[in-house]
Amino acid sequence: MKLLEPLLLAASLLAALPAWAQTAASFPSKPMKILVPFTAGSGADSSSRFYGEQLARMFNQTVTVENRPGGSGIVAVQAARQAPADGHTILMGSNSPAVVNAITVKNLPYDPFKDLRPLYGIALSPVAFAVRADSPYRTVADLVAAAKKDNRPLQLGNYSAGYQLVAAWLGSASGLAVNHIPYKGGAQMLTDVVGGQLEVGVIDFTGTVELMKGGRLRVLAITADKRDPKFPEIPTMKESGFADFETWVWSAFFLRAETPDEVVDKLAAAMQKIMTSDAGKAYHASLPSSPMAMGPKELGAFQLKEYQRFKQVADAAGIRPE
Repeated sequence: MKLLEPLLLAASLLAALPAWAQTAASFPSKPMKILVPFTAGSGADSSSRFYGEQLARMFNQTVTVENRPGGSGIVAVQAARQAPADGHTILMGSNSPAVVNAITVKNLPYDPFKDLRPLYGIALSPVAFAVRADSPYRTVADLVAAAKKDNRPLQLGNYSAGYQLVAAWLGSASGLAVNHIPYKGGAQMLTDVVGGQLEVGVIDFTGTVELMKGGRLRVLAITADKRDPKFPEIPTMKESGFADFETWVWSAFFLRAETPDEVVDKLAAAMQKIMTSDAGKAYHASLPSSPMAMGPKELGAFQLKEYQRFKQVADAAGIRPE
């Protein structure tokens, strides 16, 4: 009997191979769903609807978009985890549910690295440090120098845990304390920046563009790895004297971790085809963000790198999960 066991095992594995192949060949075999952890009208919601429409045409299947806001993305992630791991339910993730929650949320009910599987990166943009247009600060160095001269903390507005981490990063890097001023949303925060009630706002760079064009806002620096070609006058944080100060606001698709490789590969190829199509190029050209264009492995490496950056920032600033 012992001699037969390896043969029986091999036979069972061979018998399973056609089933694996059939999974990929027949996918999708039913209507698909994209879960969005934000309200309708957000950038991630818009991208989900565009890609959903394109997937529907490509696969000849219905693709619905469901908005599941709440809990910094936790509600949508939990819904994705409860769905079958067959690729028919896709999560539109971002830096909050995929990275920041693991650092700032106590007793997080999921592990973004064990429970989610990276599928394809969609869009990204840097974080910006914004002041009103007539602010005396023209650079981040001016801002830091003024706070040190007055022997006071940096006054930095934010509206999510991710932006709070970026603000804390500036504090640690400059050797200054930070007075975090929380807001419920970026619009109200920028209103206070423009109105002079808030010294500096920490925000997605894309949210500053119209106010900059209108001459009401100035961006001191962005957290990209290089300058934005549309705004070449704005330096990066690295150029501003803060080595390794790079981070992004991003959106990407994820699946349940148990989803078969063949299905992941098929979906990732479909996402890439959509992004590089004429329709995809036109859609991304209309956005203030840049195409992310990362497949599963590259996206996974990017996700881990962002986590490691923010974990170091949180540890240095004494930020603990709440």
